[in-house]
Amino acid sequence: MTITRINVGPVHPSTGGVVRFVVDLDGDTIVNVEPHIGFLHRGVEKLAETRMYMQIPPYTEKLDYVAPMAYNDAYVGAVEAAMGIEPSERAKHIRTILLELQRIASHLFSIGLLSNDIGQMFTVFMWAFKDRDMVLDLLQEATGSRMFYVNMRLGGMQRDLPPDFADHTLDTIKYIEKRMFEYAKYMEKNPVFTERMKGVGILSREQAKELGVTGPVLRASGVSYDVRKNNPYYMYEKYHINAKTMQTGDNFARYKVRILEIQESVRIIKLVLKGLAGSEGKAEGMPVKLRSPNPVNRISIVRRELPRGECTMYLVADSQKPYRLSIRSPSFINLAAVSHISKGARFADFFGILGSLDFVIGCVDR
Repeated sequence: MTITRINVGPVHPSTGGVVRFVVDLDGDTIVNVEPHIGFLHRGVEKLAETRMYMQIPPYTEKLDYVAPMAYNDAYVGAVEAAMGIEPSERAKHIRTILLELQRIASHLFSIGLLSNDIGQMFTVFMWAFKDRDMVLDLLQEATGSRMFYVNMRLGGMQRDLPPDFADHTLDTIKYIEKRMFEYAKYMEKNPVFTERMKGVGILSREQAKELGVTGPVLRASGVSYDVRKNNPYYMYEKYHINAKTMQTGDNFARYKVRILEIQESVRIIKLVLKGLAGSEGKAEGMPVKLRSPNPVNRISIVRRELPRGECTMYLVADSQKPYRLSIRSPSFINLAAVSHISKGARFADFFGILGSLDFVIGCVDR
């Protein structure tokens, strides 16, 4: 057996960011993959020790620049747990709606790039970005920003939703719901797409649990675990999530789970919109101040289901700023599984495997 070593990255259009992979090949069959990370490291967890509590969300949002609001929520939730602050019912409704819209936008981004990474169906790439723009319009309408929102406040939001937001959201998600059937029909009836996705990059149920992968990558391997279902928060306690799973654990399963999760997000948003009108309390949270309330809990641990999987925020609180902040990021865990998933695959399929994992390098290089 003659081993050929190839460097992929750190700057490559299909690696999802600045990351380098050392790939060992026997012919065109992958023998081993070794990820090299750290090209984008900026030390957010250490920087948090030098900033006041509500000066930190602009940093945490940059961790996942595809779904920044999700990280914003996870961090603010950890501070709220430390301060003993409970958001109002209305604020919980709004957060649930916006987080599910962010999930839809993130999954559309993933599906579009995946179709492009395997060199097929540029049509889907354009579809996904066009539809994602419609969701970003809603997030911009609610927050005033299109990419980085920084709209969470202790106990609520920066501001309430605009008057027509519910109607605009309902119109958009009905359109997205219809589009998901068109995506599935167009992609899954294409033999080139299915042959390059099915049976490629298999991660078994046992391997998925042993490696600790999370999110759609875990559920695609048949493990029905979702933080929104198993440890519900906000309105997920009332409107129960149906965790979407597949059994094959291959590239196709990871793609399909994201399609199903977009449909589930649409269902949840419809239910929460109905309850929003009668929700009690103010949406606005505490204004940003340099001096925050003294913590009532020295240590807080908050778990959230981000679009890429489970995120855990571990916060050791001090009076003015975090004494320590530690983050378990889903992309880091899922990327660590790439060598297990890739072994035995053809090199041409490597980029489809990377796309199916849907990692963001900012989330890896914290």
